[in-house]
Amino acid sequence: MTFANPLPWWALVLVVSAAALVAWQAYRRFGTDPRRRAALSTLRFLTLLLLVLFLMRPVASRSEPGARDAIVPILVDTSRSMSIEDADGARRLDRARDVLTSELLPALDEDFQVEVLSFGDGVEPAAPGSLSATGRRSDLAGALADVRERFRGRPVAGIVLISDGGDTSGSAEAATVGADQSGSAPIYALGIGSPTVGRDREVTSVTAAEAVLDESRVDLAVSAVSHGDGGRAFELRLLENGRPIEVRRVTPAGDGVPVREVFQVSPPREAPTVYTVEIPVGPGELVPENNARSTLVLPPARTRRVLLVEGAPGFEHAFIKRALAQDRGLEVDAAVRHGRNEQGQDTFYIQAAARRSQPLDSGFPRGREDLFVYDAVVLANVEGRQLGSARMELLRAFVAERGGGLLVLGAQSFLGQGLLGTPVEEVLPLDLTGRNTAVLPASSVKGLNRVALTGHGATHPVMQIGAGGEETLARWDAMPPLAAIAPLGGPRPGATVLAVTGGPGGAPRALVAVQRYGEGRSMAFTGEATWRWRMMLPSTDRGFERFWRQALRWLALPAADAVTVQAGAGGSPGDTLPVTVLVRNAAYEGEHDATVDVQVTAPDGRLETLRAADAGSGRYTARFRPEQPGVYRLTAAAGRGTLGTPGLGTASTAMLVGGSDLEMTDPRLNLQLLQRLTLASGGRLVAPGDASDLAASLRDAVPAASLAVRRDLWHNAWSFSLVVLLLGAEWGLRRRWGLR
Repeated sequence: MTFANPLPWWALVLVVSAAALVAWQAYRRFGTDPRRRAALSTLRFLTLLLLVLFLMRPVASRSEPGARDAIVPILVDTSRSMSIEDADGARRLDRARDVLTSELLPALDEDFQVEVLSFGDGVEPAAPGSLSATGRRSDLAGALADVRERFRGRPVAGIVLISDGGDTSGSAEAATVGADQSGSAPIYALGIGSPTVGRDREVTSVTAAEAVLDESRVDLAVSAVSHGDGGRAFELRLLENGRPIEVRRVTPAGDGVPVREVFQVSPPREAPTVYTVEIPVGPGELVPENNARSTLVLPPARTRRVLLVEGAPGFEHAFIKRALAQDRGLEVDAAVRHGRNEQGQDTFYIQAAARRSQPLDSGFPRGREDLFVYDAVVLANVEGRQLGSARMELLRAFVAERGGGLLVLGAQSFLGQGLLGTPVEEVLPLDLTGRNTAVLPASSVKGLNRVALTGHGATHPVMQIGAGGEETLARWDAMPPLAAIAPLGGPRPGATVLAVTGGPGGAPRALVAVQRYGEGRSMAFTGEATWRWRMMLPSTDRGFERFWRQALRWLALPAADAVTVQAGAGGSPGDTLPVTVLVRNAAYEGEHDATVDVQVTAPDGRLETLRAADAGSGRYTARFRPEQPGVYRLTAAAGRGTLGTPGLGTASTAMLVGGSDLEMTDPRLNLQLLQRLTLASGGRLVAPGDASDLAASLRDAVPAASLAVRRDLWHNAWSFSLVVLLLGAEWGLRRRWGLR
C-alpha cells in the first residue's frame, strides 16, 4: 500500500499529535470520569486519524492478469473539417470510419478493451456508424485531457487518434503539452486527409493597425493565398459593416504564394466597425468557408492628455505646441521654465486645464497621482538636473508601470550631461554614451541633416505622412534639411531606428528611434529646427503637423485608464472566452477586494451580467460563452462592497465573435502537429494499412500499462461505514453518560 498524497514524517508526527491534543481537549470542560474521558477522546482521535488517512489517499498497486484487460481508447475527430472531401476522393470522416471498422477494430478487439470516442465540441462515446462531422471546433488538447481523466487508474495500453490535425483550442502547442502529460500511455496518430490542397482560395489574416493617422484612418493588412489556380489573378473585396467599399484585383507570384495588400479605411467615430475581406467563391473550391475573414476596429479612444515640459522658451516648441493643439484627439498642458526669481528659484509659465495647473506650479507634477493623469510626456531641452533624481524616477515609473509614452527632443536633453546618468536614460531607445557609433551604412543617408527612412520607418505609423508608401517616401525626400543633429549612439537592444540623417562627413546618425519599455513606449528625436518643415514648404503641406501628431498619438496609445476591461481576440460561438478587468487607483496601484461586474450585451440586445473573480494585483477575471456570431459589447463597473459605493470606475470595449471560421482555416492535413503529439508521448504516426503493426506496439505496452494500475483503498462503502461507526459510538456513549 502507498499514498497518493503522502506527508513527510515530521508533518505526519505533527498532524497525529495535533489530532491527539484536539481529541483530549474536547472533553476537558465536562469534568467526567478519567476513564470515560479517555474512551471518548480515543474514539474522537481515531475518527480524526481516519480522516487524515483518507486525505492522504491510500492506494494499492496491482498487476492485470492479461492483456485483454488493457484499454485502448480510439479518439475520432468529428469536427466540421472532417467533412472535407480530400481523403482519396471521399470525405475525411468516411475514410476515418472505414479505417476504424475494417482495420483497427478487427485488429484490436481480440486483445484489448477498445472504446471508441468522438471529439469535437466535447468527448463522448460513439458507435462507428453514428459518427458525423458536425462539431463546431476541434479541441484536441481538451480531448486528450478528457481521456486522461476518464481512464485514470485503469490500464491504458495506448491512445489511437484519428484526425486531420486541426486544433482550435487556442494553441496547437497546448495539445503537445497535453500529450507530454499523458503518463505512460503513448499516442498513435492516423492522419486523415491530404497534406496538399486542391483548388481553394483563402483569406488567411486581416489585421488592423493602430489608429494613429490623421482623421482616424486605419491600415488593414490583408493576407490571402490561392491553391490550384497557378498564378491566376483573383479579387479581394472589402466590406464595411457588410457594405462593399472597395474591390482590388491581385495576382499572386505563383501557386500557393501568399499575397499581401493594405487597405486604408476611415471607420465611423461613434461605434465599432466590422471590416470583412472576402474572395468570391469560384467553381470547384474545396473549402468555400475560408473565403472571408473579418476584424473589428474600435472607435477612437478618449482624448489623450499630453504634458510638454520645456527647459526654456523655444521657437521650435511653439511650432510643435501649435500643431498638437490643433488635434482634437490631444489635450496639451505645458510647463515652460522662464528663468529664476529674486530668490534664485526657477519660475515657470503654466498652460494647463484649471484642475491640472496647480500640481504643475513647480514645473513638473509632484507625485504619481498628478503625473499619471497624463498619457504622454514630452521633454524638450530638459536636463536631468532641472527635474532632479526623484522626478526622473517618477517619470521612469510613468512609462514602465503606467504605460505612458515619453518623447525626448532638443540638444540640451542630449548634449553635455543632459539626461545621462538619470533613471530616464535606460528608458530612451538610443545609447547616450556611444556617440561615435554609426547606425546604418553611409549609403543610406541622403545628405547633411536630411531625413532618410529606414526599412522599419517606411511602414511604421509614426512616419506615414503620405497617402501610401510611395507618397510617404517622396514627401520625406522633399523635406528641408534640419539645422543640426545631436550625435548620439546606436539603438539599444530591442529598439528600432525609424529615420536617419547625415552628420558631418556623411556619417549616418539616428534621427528618430522608438522602443517599448515596460508597459509603455519611448521615442527620441535628435534633430533641431523641425519648424523648417513648416516654414519652408507650401502652406498646404501638412507633413510637419502630421508627423508630430502621429508621434504623440502613438506614444500615448498604450496608456490605459485606471479601470480597464480587456477582451481577447474573439473566438467562435460556443467557445468560453476570458474577460479581464484591471482595477487600479489614481497612482495605478492594484485595488484589492473590489466588486467587479461585467455586463455583456449580445448582438441581439440580450444582457448578461458576470461577477469577475479577484486574480490578485488588481486583476479580475470572468468568462462568458457566446452563442451567436457578431459584435459583443462589454462594460465593467468596479466598486467597493455593494457595487458603486463608492464607485472605482467603469470601462467598456467590444469584441467580434465568429469573425473567421477557425475550423476551416488552412484545411490541409497537419502532419507536423500529429508528429509532435506522438513524439511527446512515446508513440508514432501510423499509416492506414498498418493496423497489425499498431496492435503489436500496443501489446508491447501492456506490461507497463498493467503495472501502472492503482486502486484507491479509501474510495468505498467500508471507509464511509467505519467513520459513521466511530461517530455513532462516540455519540452513543455521550448520551449514555448524560453528556450534551
